[in-house]
Amino acid sequence: MYGKSIELFLVNGTAESLITAELSNWNGKAIKIPRTEVAECERDDIKGVGVYFLFCKEEDGGDSVYIGEAENVLDRLKQHLRDYQSDKEDYYWNTAVAFVGSALNKALIRYLENRLVKIARECGRYIVLTKNTYSKTVLKESQIASMEEFTDNIKILIATLGYNVLTAIPQAADDTKYLFCKGSGAEAKGFISAGGITVLKGSRVSDGTVPSFETRGKSYYRLRQQLENDGTIVDRIFQRDYEFNAPSAASAVVMGHTSNGNVDWKDENGIKLKDL
Repeated sequence: MYGKSIELFLVNGTAESLITAELSNWNGKAIKIPRTEVAECERDDIKGVGVYFLFCKEEDGGDSVYIGEAENVLDRLKQHLRDYQSDKEDYYWNTAVAFVGSALNKALIRYLENRLVKIARECGRYIVLTKNTYSKTVLKESQIASMEEFTDNIKILIATLGYNVLTAIPQAADDTKYLFCKGSGAEAKGFISAGGITVLKGSRVSDGTVPSFETRGKSYYRLRQQLENDGTIVDRIFQRDYEFNAPSAASAVVMGHTSNGNVDWKDENGIKLKDL
């Protein structure tokens, strides 16, 4: 692994507006644009051939994303706006992140779209709204290698822009120190990871939640509902590894009530997380 140099440019001088991001020695470019700026945008770079991500928030607070491809990304984004206005789309996105490149063509972006959708689904951090992709695009071996490198660069830039849609859930290593959370019929196993704490597949949550959880731990209550709705938790069991952003978020979801994760997560010897 080598260090990467990324140039971020705040086009209008603010992080809430349009941003471009470029990696050194790469012919691709990332463009992050708020929904509110799409209709009036006339930039030439975003009119290029590329792939794009539309980031949405579900009613339960969960994250979702639509991944698409277009020979003119800006025109396609404007079409998404028109489709929503005419009720042809039922999801509402707030931000688009496009990736364009001078060497891209229709076949290449179809390959990229399919790869990105597959990776996003495997990562499982976002609900993927894209229904169909071109899964049988025929490319030369050299083209596939080039697009895999393009995909790797997209992973780097989209994470830099604040979206972990293509970031895999952390995996335990041989020297990983495991933590345990037990109580209220729950028994979970996890480990500290870069984004917070990862709870492992097979962990069991409580058989219910206390009445005060919905009011005193509202965000965690909603998170538990979201995980049950999207299939992460089925019949009280985690169906896949899931990374929480804090120990208390994980222990609250697991135990069904507000919790201090620094106390309720312990190692195999019963030592509390705060004392490790």
